[in-house]
Amino acid sequence: MTGRFITIEGGEGAGKSTAQTFLAEKLTGQGVSVLQTREPGGTPLAEAIRRNLLSIDEEAPVEMAELLLVFAARAQHLSKVIEPALNRGQWVLCDRFTDATYAYQGAGRGLSAQLIGKLEALVQGNRRPDTVILLDMPPEIGLVRARARGALDRFEQEEQAFFERVRQGYLERAEAFPDRYVVVDAAQDLSDVQQSLEAVMTRWFADA
Repeated sequence: MTGRFITIEGGEGAGKSTAQTFLAEKLTGQGVSVLQTREPGGTPLAEAIRRNLLSIDEEAPVEMAELLLVFAARAQHLSKVIEPALNRGQWVLCDRFTDATYAYQGAGRGLSAQLIGKLEALVQGNRRPDTVILLDMPPEIGLVRARARGALDRFEQEEQAFFERVRQGYLERAEAFPDRYVVVDAAQDLSDVQQSLEAVMTRWFADA
């Protein structure tokens, strides 16, 4: 079986890590070799960039620096982790990828989608996710969940209006790329979310 690149997107508190773990367990049970990873991060260098981006104790990067740091981490991650895994035939489950950049740095921060697209082409070439699972929920619900986890990182401390823009950015991406996106109502009960994810997996194997 050839490798497949699946990304899990959504705002704060949407349940991306839970969904990633659920999918990995189900796919492994079907005999699929799965690699779980995340962005920013996935390699020592990329994780160091992640710590800088999320820390409230470090100097906050300006919007353009933030964007460039995200793509620097992504270049390392793709070269060292994602591409080798796909070439080995593994399925890669990634918590966030470039759609998050369009949503957070684009819609959220107001940076140009054209600029992001140029960096995307430079860093990724033709590599795009095979499937983007968008866990969609109203920001006010997600932020309550995020705050319940404990101390908030730099992004989680943004105003709700920021996350409204992020959500709208994601939904616009889903509308623009319907063949790639699957939108799941993440405000449902966990069992209903998992049922939706299983339905997605069923389609994957039907298409294999």
